[in-house]
Amino acid sequence: MVTRFPAVALMAALGIMSYAQDKPASQFPLAAPAGKDSGAITKAPAGAVNQGMLDPSTWKFGPAWDAPAGAKIWNPVMIKMMKGEKVTGGTVFSSDSPETYCAMANAGYDFIWTEMQHDSRDWEAVGRMWKACPHAKAVPGVRVAYTDEREIQHAMDLGALVIVVPTIRSVAEGKLARDWTMFPPLGRRSRGGGQAFDPDMWGSVPGGYRNTINQNVVLIEMIETLDGAKDAREIAAIPGVTAIFAASGDLGNFSGYEQGAPDYERLINIVHDAALQAGKRLCGPFAWHDRPDFTCFQNGNETAAIARGVAAELGPLKDTQGKPEVGPYAPKK
Repeated sequence: MVTRFPAVALMAALGIMSYAQDKPASQFPLAAPAGKDSGAITKAPAGAVNQGMLDPSTWKFGPAWDAPAGAKIWNPVMIKMMKGEKVTGGTVFSSDSPETYCAMANAGYDFIWTEMQHDSRDWEAVGRMWKACPHAKAVPGVRVAYTDEREIQHAMDLGALVIVVPTIRSVAEGKLARDWTMFPPLGRRSRGGGQAFDPDMWGSVPGGYRNTINQNVVLIEMIETLDGAKDAREIAAIPGVTAIFAASGDLGNFSGYEQGAPDYERLINIVHDAALQAGKRLCGPFAWHDRPDFTCFQNGNETAAIARGVAAELGPLKDTQGKPEVGPYAPKK
C-alpha cells in the first residue's frame, strides 16, 4: 500500500501538466488581470495605435468602419443631389397607413417627407410605413421635431435616408443635427441596431450599412429664424450637411414680412448666398422650383396629392355631382 502513493501523486502531476498544455488560449488575451488595475488609462497595450494617456481629442480613429475603396453611392437622392439635379419630396403629413404611404412613395417623388414636427404620430407608426415598401421609388425621409438625439436616432435606426431638421438657429445646433445623424468619426450616432440594419432594408447594401451610411444619408438643415439666417453661411459649411432649406413660411413668421417684401426677400437671398458659398444644395417649397439655384423641394401632402390626382383624372367631370332638391345633399338655403 505504501508504494502506491508516489505513483498516484506522479500520475496526478502529469495529468495537471497535460491539462495545462491542452487548455486553449484565453478568449481575451488582452484583458485586464482578474482583480487587478491594468493601468490602461495611462498605458496602451503593445501594438496599439493610440499610446499614452487616453485623450479623445487626439484619438486616431481606426479603419474598422471605413467604406470599401471605390464604394459607390446607393441612395438615389444623394446621387441626384451630387449632380445638382432637382429633387422632390412628397409630404406624408398625417396618415399612419402603410398603404397610403406606399402609394405616395410610388407616385413619382424622389423621397417622402414624413412629417414629425407638426404631426402627433409616433415612431412605431413611421417604422411600419417605411418597412411596408422600403424599396419604393421614393426613399424614406423625415422632418424630425427638432435637433435632438432621440428624434434623429429613431429616424436613422428606422431607416431614414433623408433627414430634415427644422429651425436651426445656430452653428452649434447645426453641428448637433449632424452629430446625431452621422456615425463616428464625423458624428456621434450610437450603433444600436434597428430595422435600418435589416437585410430587406439597408443591411445588404454594397459595402455594408454601417460603413457607407455617412456617405449616403442626405441631411437638410432648415433656416427659419433671424438667428439662423445670421449664421447661415457657417451652418451651410458644416461637414456632413448636404443642403440648407429656406423656410418660406417661418422666415415670414419670424421676420414679420410676407413673400415679395424687400425684407423677406433679403432673408431668402441670405440663405441662397450661404448655400452657394458652401457648395451645398438649396431647398425650398415646390412653388419655387423655377427660382434660381433652388434644386430640392418639399411638395404637397397626401390629401392634396389625392385631390390633384382626381382632378387630373376626371378633367371636366370633376365636381359634377347630382343636385337633389331635398335631403342632406340638397343645396343649403
